[in-house]
Amino acid sequence: MKLHEEISDLLEDENEDKFLCPKEARKKALDFLTRREYSQAELIKKLTDKGYVRKIVETEVVKLTNEGLQSDDRFAEAFIQSRINQGKGPIRIRLDLSQRGISDAVTEMAIEESAADWHGLAINARLRKFGTCKPVDFKAKAKQMRFLQYRGFEQDHIQSAF
Repeated sequence: MKLHEEISDLLEDENEDKFLCPKEARKKALDFLTRREYSQAELIKKLTDKGYVRKIVETEVVKLTNEGLQSDDRFAEAFIQSRINQGKGPIRIRLDLSQRGISDAVTEMAIEESAADWHGLAINARLRKFGTCKPVDFKAKAKQMRFLQYRGFEQDHIQSAF
């Protein structure tokens, strides 16, 4: 057997074992967390998609949460701020957070703590998209209202944008 074949055989075995090793799952989770915040559900999904065993991943992610290295609260705060910067409204933010496995209680607390001016954000989103001119007919106004609704603003925010 040639030397490169022996080495490749060793590497294949090492990769197979890596997916069963809690230390490797923890290391990979920390690699992800150094780049950005992840919710528990996102982190578990990402690691299982990479091939790690779900039971091991869940155990390690819970350990990281208990150690304070992963936090759904921090994730929600960072996520909300990024969506506010994109001009998204509270309805859309709640939906996106629920899809990422964040509980309603954590979501509501983080939205309250953000202290966002939703009326001002709706006005700014409309101005950025459609300019300073007010809509001249019902069709133009309906289009702008649908845009704000799609962005996730509530009806009173949309009304204040006009």
